Amino acid sequence: MKLLRLSWLAVPVLNTAQQMFLKLGADQADTAHGSAFFEHVFLSHWFLAAVIAEIVCFIVWMSVLADLPLSKAFPLSAVSYVLIMAMAWFMFDEPVRLLTLIGTATILAGAWCIATASKSGA
Repeated sequence: MKLLRLSWLAVPVLNTAQQMFLKLGADQADTAHGSAFFEHVFLSHWFLAAVIAEIVCFIVWMSVLADLPLSKAFPLSAVSYVLIMAMAWFMFDEPVRLLTLIGTATILAGAWCIATASKSGA
């Protein structure tokens, strides 16, 4: 069970890393236009890091799904919203407004309701 918890925690962390790598790659290629943009993106080490993070995340997610029902596993992925918002604020100085916090809290509350629905019988 401990390994399953660690596996589950790896999924939102890897999703957050992938989004960070994609943002860094896109920012690096921002000055290019048209096909040059795609050339910059696909040759970027950030793009490669994002692909690797996604592949590892896929493998970990498959192991989580092997041990949990989808209806329980998927709502847990809502943690990614919190991590990505925090990473965007910390790394890219993106603003976090009150409405963003309210929306994120609403998503987490909904995920909690879904994940605990069968336990309570409601």
